[in-house]
Amino acid sequence: MNDQMDCALLVLDNNPQWALGYSGSYAQGRLSLQVLNSAHLALPTIASSEQTLRAMAMHLMRFDACILLITHDNLVWARKSLMFAQSILQTPIFALVCNVKAAALNDLLKLGIVDFLRTPICIEELRIRIQMLKRNRHAAMALEEAVGGQYQALNPAFVGAGQSPEEDRLCATILHQNGATLEAYAAAVATRYATSRESFQQAKAVVVARFEQAYIRAALGRSSGNIAMAARSVQKHRRAFWALMRKHDIKADVFKSASALDTHTDG
Repeated sequence: MNDQMDCALLVLDNNPQWALGYSGSYAQGRLSLQVLNSAHLALPTIASSEQTLRAMAMHLMRFDACILLITHDNLVWARKSLMFAQSILQTPIFALVCNVKAAALNDLLKLGIVDFLRTPICIEELRIRIQMLKRNRHAAMALEEAVGGQYQALNPAFVGAGQSPEEDRLCATILHQNGATLEAYAAAVATRYATSRESFQQAKAVVVARFEQAYIRAALGRSSGNIAMAARSVQKHRRAFWALMRKHDIKADVFKSASALDTHTDG
């Protein structure tokens, strides 16, 4: 993996002074901070300044990360800019915040920034954060090659397209999968959501809910709908198991009926 890291200092208005102070090469050339001024790019005609970040998405792809200054004065503009750009923006965005409250930071994270920094920037901290981003992406690519494309439908391009057939098959046989397969799947799903524009909590809720549903259904299927037997088989208290069934609206009768149908068919 290349240790050279390039970070853009995004200047989307006519106030480049904040960025010029940080521009330069650091950590013996391993980190380069470059001012990227929208005024100097040959961008297509756009309807409003809030569309500028979206128009710059292609130019930003050559950078490992970007820093966007967000203050109390430009917070509304920043929210709109991130909202318009989040569907196509692939470069991780760090917010350099000044006089921004916690509630606003939470909104910015939901809109797609990967993290935030406070002024003044700690260059070494920034270098380590960008390095971790690069390593995570590199690990995700290596994982995708290692599993031979088994989870190719988890590519970020498929985010929002719904659960893939590969995922359906894995969920149906989750109790019979080995640790390596489940670990690869978990890492692939995590990478999928990490490169989307969903917040950590939103992504975690989706993944956990999907796992719980698959696991409970598989356990009930194995026990032919016997809740007590299913709970014992997965070493979970019956009340907790029942609570999960209610949470996901899973009915044990469905699995009893399926078992009876299979018995009738075999007979």
